[in-house]
Amino acid sequence: MTDERPRRILVVANETVGGSALIEAVRRHADDGSESIRVICPQNRPKHGNVIYEDAVSAAAANRLELTLSDLREAGVEARGEIVDPDPYTAIRDALEAEGTDLVIISTHPQTRSGWLQRSLVNRVERDLGVEVEHVVVDLDQDAREGITSTLVVANRTAGGESLLNALKSKTTEGRHRFILVCPQNDERRELAEERLAQTLEVMREAGFEAIGQTMGPDPFVAVQNALQYYPVDEIVISTFEETRSGWLGTDLIERVRSATAKPVEHIVAETAAREEPSV
Repeated sequence: MTDERPRRILVVANETVGGSALIEAVRRHADDGSESIRVICPQNRPKHGNVIYEDAVSAAAANRLELTLSDLREAGVEARGEIVDPDPYTAIRDALEAEGTDLVIISTHPQTRSGWLQRSLVNRVERDLGVEVEHVVVDLDQDAREGITSTLVVANRTAGGESLLNALKSKTTEGRHRFILVCPQNDERRELAEERLAQTLEVMREAGFEAIGQTMGPDPFVAVQNALQYYPVDEIVISTFEETRSGWLGTDLIERVRSATAKPVEHIVAETAAREEPSV
């Protein structure tokens, strides 16, 4: 008898990483004896802002891939992955040409929210590329990873400050948290922002936090909007200086974010900078 179980599996996921339905589908195939599982994450374009920061797009895709591979490892599945072309059809076609695949698992939002489904991605791949396709629908509002709270942390010069880190630490006593640190930055301060991000992530991880992060463009409101597109998030923490020192509060950032999303928004006030930037 011929064993018809898929042996080589290609997983295609973007904004729906973290959904239990996707992780369970891949785990099921791994338990059935799949020999090779490869994950590709297209680089999705931001919906907000007038300027596209290519490094931010790439960093978000890399983080989503890291999250997916980490969640799969936690489920007992070893997989490899890569960041690919923004167009999912092209990315899948190129992946199939580079390496044979028996099954493609495509993870999307529900029909009403999925740009991929509106472009008939699943049908096109199955019809045109001649490969078996399994479609997994992930509704992140209903299907978040059980027991994990994903917290978006937005901070710039206050990143790594004692007030913020203490607030995040208190959250970990309430249950398992995954922190996504976003640092908006001005172009002329990019290197400083990247350094601050790396140092803060190191401190968070040394403290036992599950944390990833990236820099984004200088507008903190746009950064929050794009981060909510890039990552599944349950709550938002925004860290600023006190009102007399904070440009973000001068633009009413906290209330604007609260008005733009149904996610809980917490404001942390830092008395001093975590690391003062050198004068230039």
